[in-house]
Amino acid sequence: MSLGKYVPATTAEQQLMLASMGMKSVEELYVSVPKELRIDELNIPKAKSEFEVRKVMTDIAAKNNVFTSIFRGAGAYHHYIPALVKQIAAKEEFLTAYTPYQAEISQGVLQAIFEFQTMITELTGMASANASVYDGATAAAEAVNMTIDRKRKKVLIGATVNPMTIQTVKTYCEGADVEMTIVPAKDGLTDLAALATLLDKETACLFIQQPNYFGQIEPAEAIGELVHERQSKYIMGVNPLAVTVLKSPAESGADIVTGEAQPLGLPLAYGGPYLGFMATTEKLTRSLPGRIAGETVDANGERAFVLTLQAREQHIRREKAASNICSNQAHCALTASIYLTTMGPHGVKEAARQSYSKTHYLAQELTKIAGFELKHSGPYFHEFLATSPIAPHLLMAKLEEHGILGGYPIGEDILWCATEMNTKEQIDQLVAVVKEVTVK
Repeated sequence: MSLGKYVPATTAEQQLMLASMGMKSVEELYVSVPKELRIDELNIPKAKSEFEVRKVMTDIAAKNNVFTSIFRGAGAYHHYIPALVKQIAAKEEFLTAYTPYQAEISQGVLQAIFEFQTMITELTGMASANASVYDGATAAAEAVNMTIDRKRKKVLIGATVNPMTIQTVKTYCEGADVEMTIVPAKDGLTDLAALATLLDKETACLFIQQPNYFGQIEPAEAIGELVHERQSKYIMGVNPLAVTVLKSPAESGADIVTGEAQPLGLPLAYGGPYLGFMATTEKLTRSLPGRIAGETVDANGERAFVLTLQAREQHIRREKAASNICSNQAHCALTASIYLTTMGPHGVKEAARQSYSKTHYLAQELTKIAGFELKHSGPYFHEFLATSPIAPHLLMAKLEEHGILGGYPIGEDILWCATEMNTKEQIDQLVAVVKEVTVK
């Protein structure tokens, strides 16, 4: 029998439930709530037909400014999502907020989580990965939290990390009475000389982003060697598409890898919901927060899935818990798994390759215009910071008139981004509009 997405309880069922509790009305459930705090009735407008509701929603949607081409990233990226991804993810059996504690009725969800974890380990080269991390910034803060102990309560984070991630890590550190120091940048990269002076025996970890917030590719291996010389932990926040064409975090010496999985099949969607991921070495696996789904066999010897490690205060002694993170991002993780399966290794690498090549074509054409120069000289993936001869907000406004969402203003500069979604024609159109605005 197929169930609808939402089946309300009938009046008869409500009365049956009330009777089982020795009550006659719903009001009796709220006798302990002071009368002045109760609302007798909700002021809900008269019901509308499906036709009327559709018109209202269409009118609201028409107020949105839908851009035909997008050249902005800064942490959320416009990638192609195959129709199959949305089709499968929208199946009724997956649309549940239920946390899969009871393995006997949660095999589908548990397998989806297991497959997501497996794919994350394949992307990062790490030994294990968890699930149920809210977003990339939360994953970064949770990873930092994993490394802190009584002897090491000092955290370093690169100035080239996304500012929102820095702020999230700072919030965690303040709550745990942990010192957080920002490592300065030099020419758009983490300053190795400054890092060497900041690392000491009290440093729990260093967190860097690869590629970093300015699109630059950090010298990840050199940074890892420097961190490990001081016996500190090395945490890398990575773009899950970029790792398919760059050295893996494992090859760069990372102890913990985190990131935002939004590029893996999740739409921009006004900023969420997104999906954080975490992966680590075998040695640190038991310190991972959230949940880990594992593979086993059932009583009949058939393949089955269970929640294996759960380092949450809800499951183990509070003083032993690694985290109290409780978000269940299983549906987002399922979506990412479907995306990776649909695209396959070749498809994911092709998306990364096109993002790289189109961004470099954009930079090549843009810097032909007087006043636009690359701020940094190092290699970059699919974002770059450039100067602008006019105020960024004025340029963005002109681009919006042509249905183009331009780069992200950072001070007087602009962070530009391109993905496989940007055609050569779109890039040429952007350059033409910029010329028209800036060249007198």
